[in-house]
Amino acid sequence: MSIASAILRLMGWNVDISIPDYPKCLICVAPHTSNWDFVMGKLAYASIGRHAGFMMKSTWFFPPLGWIFRAMGGIPVYRSNKGKHPSMVDQVSTMMRQRDKLQIAITPEGTRSRTSQWHTGILRIAYNTGVPIVLATIDYQNKRITASHAISASGNHDLDMTLIKSHYKASQAKHPKDFDNSFHVSA
Repeated sequence: MSIASAILRLMGWNVDISIPDYPKCLICVAPHTSNWDFVMGKLAYASIGRHAGFMMKSTWFFPPLGWIFRAMGGIPVYRSNKGKHPSMVDQVSTMMRQRDKLQIAITPEGTRSRTSQWHTGILRIAYNTGVPIVLATIDYQNKRITASHAISASGNHDLDMTLIKSHYKASQAKHPKDFDNSFHVSA
């Protein structure tokens, strides 16, 4: 048993990750209402011997914290200074094309606060690169982390996002009041 498995077991959590170990994929993680989601997701993936990178606001990547996040697979997302940095979609699409193996966790809500508009970047990256989107759920009510479904982006963002959001309909966030699973899509 790994250290990550032991920690999860001590905390009373179960992990059911039955999807193949894709060399390249995007891992759609929801609901996202707490910084604990990052910890739980990293522990769950480590418990099955896998490593995934993750997206995080660039403002967190200052020394020495930035060095630690990069070592853990962190990828800074630059939300301001448009034009100064490549878009997140372009940045991750390029990384996917250049590497033989890359799994990146993305929270389409883009925030821990309540929002009904999930971002479509994950769909655009998957469509641009042809990589699957793994649907991973962190369910705090049942203390269960699952990843048992993967989808391919069709290019129809409304249809794809409706499918993704329906997957998370019954999920219980750490802070349920901050999880809005209504069906609005933002570009």
